[in-house]
Amino acid sequence: MDHDDYRIRRMTQAEVERIAVEWAAREGWNPGLADSGPFFATDSKGFLVGELNGEIVSCISAVAYDEAFGFVGFYIVRPEYRGRGFGLRIWNGAMEYMGKRNVSLDGVLAQQDNYRKSGFALAYRNIRYEGAGGGAVASNVRPLGDAPFEELFAYDTACFPVPRERFLRPWLAMPNAWGACVMKDGRLRGYGLIRSCRRGYKIGPLFADTPELADEIFRSLRSRATAADPVCLDVPEVNGPARALAERHGMKVVFETARMYTRGAPDMRVEKIFGVTTFELG
Repeated sequence: MDHDDYRIRRMTQAEVERIAVEWAAREGWNPGLADSGPFFATDSKGFLVGELNGEIVSCISAVAYDEAFGFVGFYIVRPEYRGRGFGLRIWNGAMEYMGKRNVSLDGVLAQQDNYRKSGFALAYRNIRYEGAGGGAVASNVRPLGDAPFEELFAYDTACFPVPRERFLRPWLAMPNAWGACVMKDGRLRGYGLIRSCRRGYKIGPLFADTPELADEIFRSLRSRATAADPVCLDVPEVNGPARALAERHGMKVVFETARMYTRGAPDMRVEKIFGVTTFELG
């Protein structure tokens, strides 16, 4: 095959939904129903497709949060075109766009060696747990709208490598999603969001000062789903109380990813991260 017929270009917002999100669903990654809007708003230049003779055969996201940090996801080649170098070429395009940033990803464990060859090093594993919905809202948990955005933004920034306002505003305002928070002594002590997905629901993020507050927020978010609905929570392996929370509520391990960085793990409050926001954007 003449690879000169293969070209890489940026996606439109409609293509992020129609290609990246749809292909991710086919891979079993179960994206949220409204994920594409906040994703594209974060970096409209960060979504790429590879075309072979005008046919889209590969995609990837390389989202630049700022000049220092980026996140790679949606790295997919259509099955019938794998093993022919198309994935590597779009990967190289994504990494070229990332430049000298510290780049992160949540990769399947089987691909760790390939990512190491591109300069990524393992920080820790993230574990996806799945359980059932149901329950009731905890008494001191309030709707997310009760917390000023400035406080949510500051709290979120402590739990993520860099400030991400362009992502956070549309993420918290998504349709088919519901957020909850705990305010104590006039300040925010934790917050979380549950959103509808192709199958069931995902909770993410789930950030809190203590395991007890995380449990209250988790139970309140889970109550938005029925007992027939699967609910997923992605937990950093290095946060033991977060794993204990998932297991205490009868959730089972579904799969794991490798959280990797090119320039070392950033300084963030992992002990407050009881649920990762999203494997696609960090």
